[in-house]
Amino acid sequence: MIQKEKCNICPHECRINRNQGKIGRCKATDKIRIALSSIHHFEEPCISGNKGSGTIFFSHCNLHCVYCQNYEISQWGKGKDVTIEELAQIFLQQQAKGAENINLVTPTSYARQIIEALKLAKCQGLTIPIIYNTNGYEKVNTLTLLEGYIDIYLPDLKYAENEIGLQYSKVSNYFDVATQAIQEMIRQVGAPKLNTHGVMQRGVMIRHLVLPNHIENTKKVLTWIKNHVPKEVYISVMAQYFPTYQATQIETLNRKLTKEEWKKVENHIEKLRLENGYVQELGEHEEEYVPKWDFGSSDKR
Repeated sequence: MIQKEKCNICPHECRINRNQGKIGRCKATDKIRIALSSIHHFEEPCISGNKGSGTIFFSHCNLHCVYCQNYEISQWGKGKDVTIEELAQIFLQQQAKGAENINLVTPTSYARQIIEALKLAKCQGLTIPIIYNTNGYEKVNTLTLLEGYIDIYLPDLKYAENEIGLQYSKVSNYFDVATQAIQEMIRQVGAPKLNTHGVMQRGVMIRHLVLPNHIENTKKVLTWIKNHVPKEVYISVMAQYFPTYQATQIETLNRKLTKEEWKKVENHIEKLRLENGYVQELGEHEEEYVPKWDFGSSDKR
């Protein structure tokens, strides 16, 4: 069995036996469940490149974010079960379609099975970079299992205050856990290394989604990054928030960002003199949710 009898793959350490169909906080079983595999062109330019990112969305999640834009997948478990062998073939199919990389979205619950699938796929010719696209709520011990299999870590850093993490994602220690995890990711793969086409081959990029009415949280997140992360590591600051799922019933989250809020974020980025990464443009119209990236490397900031 790939799963341990007492699951401890993530910081919740539910200690349930997924091999017997028991479910913990993330609701994943011993089966790998995926919702979608596709070539995605709307990530940051250094991820999507010209050919797109070979994205696989895994079902279930160890966070319960009230504003999750993929809640049908993460919270309701929409998707289909696949075997380790089938997952390996999906990796190879994405490569055959010309994908720049394999982008594992919300993979935490399936880390051990993913390692086995990667072993199989690499034996059959998988060579493109592997991205671990995570909410940041990761155990360092699990990340050490992934060392050597993951080329690029793409973690969120959602909150700088544990209280906000408890309120909106139902975990009491998000900042403590995520910052330790990010440091381990940096230890493993370091700062971004790009090929001649500007596509990342190795390294870490930290993502942060700005929430309405919580600009101080964003400032604290960016300040922590400035003070604790090598300047070469990329940062991606996103303006694409819109109220969905349970956030439509929460007063502090039931709207998009204002131009005034976004300007405060941009001013703080300039104040900190952050050097590498991306800043997402704020959409001009209510229906604009598609990312439109401005390059924010040292020549911009």
